[in-house]
Amino acid sequence: MPGYLTMQQTVSVGGIDYLVRSLLDSQQYSDPLGEAEGRGISPASWSLFGLLWPSARVLALLMHSEPLAGLKVLEIGAGLALASMVIHRRAGDVTVTDWHPRSPDFLRENLQLNHLPPLEYQAGDWGGSNPALGRFDLIIGSDVLYERQQPGLLAHFIDRHATGTAEIVIVDPDRGNRTGFCREMTALGYGFKVERAPSKMESGEAYKGCIVRLSRQRAQAV
Repeated sequence: MPGYLTMQQTVSVGGIDYLVRSLLDSQQYSDPLGEAEGRGISPASWSLFGLLWPSARVLALLMHSEPLAGLKVLEIGAGLALASMVIHRRAGDVTVTDWHPRSPDFLRENLQLNHLPPLEYQAGDWGGSNPALGRFDLIIGSDVLYERQQPGLLAHFIDRHATGTAEIVIVDPDRGNRTGFCREMTALGYGFKVERAPSKMESGEAYKGCIVRLSRQRAQAV
């Protein structure tokens, strides 16, 4: 028995319906083998990976039309990996990463629910070296700046896995750590552009946040 409750919902992205299995709510928790604890994931944050956050839906819609031809794509802190499923349906070359030990289980089931073939998955440790991960042309993430120590860790993780011409796309719901992240990326040689995200999601629900695009080319253009 998994020890947690789940739900299944239908999410529309670009007019295409996706079935998404998620945790029932943020009160779910099960770590009988201590896997999450061993990775530094507290009981209070255990459920975060398994919820479908608004920023993930915004990122997924962006990926419905983002140019992908010839690009290797990496989704960081993917959680339920809705954006990666959108890319996968478009025949994009995408790798999914998350640090939660249950994330790959939910990914496998959600791919099956949507009749999609398996996806490349790797555990992404922002503070580690991740030598097998490689480098990518497009790196995406949503709501990945929710803790104060994350901007520096995330910036260096991205830099280690970005090609020289990579584009980075982060959807951020104004949690307050975006400025620190952009400062860290600037110190690593990246320029950035911040734009407000649409005030309504495809579902019609309100959304408040920004889309941040970063690349070394943006720094050179300044």
